Amino acid sequence: MKDEIFLAVIGGSGVYKFPALKDIETVETTTPFGKPSSPIVIGTLDGKKIAFLARHGVGHVLTPTEVNYRANIYALKQIGARRIISISACGSLREDFEPGHFVVPHQLFDFTKSRERTFFGDGMVGHIGSADPYCEDLRKAVYNAVQQSDATVHDSGTYITIEGPRFSTKAESNIFREWGMSVIGMTACPEAFLAREAGMCYATMAHVTDYDVWHVSEKPVTVEMVLKVAHKNTQTAQKAIQNLVGTLPPVSHCECWDSLKNAVLTDPKMIPEPTKENLKVIFE
Repeated sequence: MKDEIFLAVIGGSGVYKFPALKDIETVETTTPFGKPSSPIVIGTLDGKKIAFLARHGVGHVLTPTEVNYRANIYALKQIGARRIISISACGSLREDFEPGHFVVPHQLFDFTKSRERTFFGDGMVGHIGSADPYCEDLRKAVYNAVQQSDATVHDSGTYITIEGPRFSTKAESNIFREWGMSVIGMTACPEAFLAREAGMCYATMAHVTDYDVWHVSEKPVTVEMVLKVAHKNTQTAQKAIQNLVGTLPPVSHCECWDSLKNAVLTDPKMIPEPTKENLKVIFE
């Protein structure tokens, strides 16, 4: 299975349960950082192997904080994936980003507080660059794929990640707007940064379900509201994935893969052998 994965997708069950997926197999795996959120579903689209992972577990049983982001990214790298698309429901912090629209963000703001956010530690120190946290080539490809799905899609925006699982207060939502944030969600961080540490290309296909709580003429966000719009958005996301698989070039070297070059500051002689072994997959 190694080196056969054309594309990996992290999202909910609605994303990977669709008729176009063929030759489905389920892979149970574990990592030095624990088990991923769910078994990895691998199927064929357009003759190419695609891996799908349910971020919140089968049946949506994990809060955004409980998601084992390190295990998820490690497991996808372990099976040979080098490109990841994250499907993420989000709230809009801009009038022109309406519920039902899609956004392919170009920037991230990490406002989380209680998550394991790096593979480093245990005797190895590394610092990756994250000025531009998304793979630009993959981001453009995602934007084009959503456009071909006849959805309204915005080609840039800043995604602020909050801890959750609660929604924002009006005070928080309005502060985020003043800061220039575009959309708000609970899962992009540290997922995107871990993908960069693992030398993987990563982009988010964010779909807007609500106006958070700031909008004076719209009702504040509720779970019912999110689910209602998300159901419609899922159909578009499925179509966009099919478009993406049909138009993406073969997997080839990207500058994202070089993120660990010169990133480690620790003297190699001082790095414990167990740490080297645990991170072997990351450094491949």
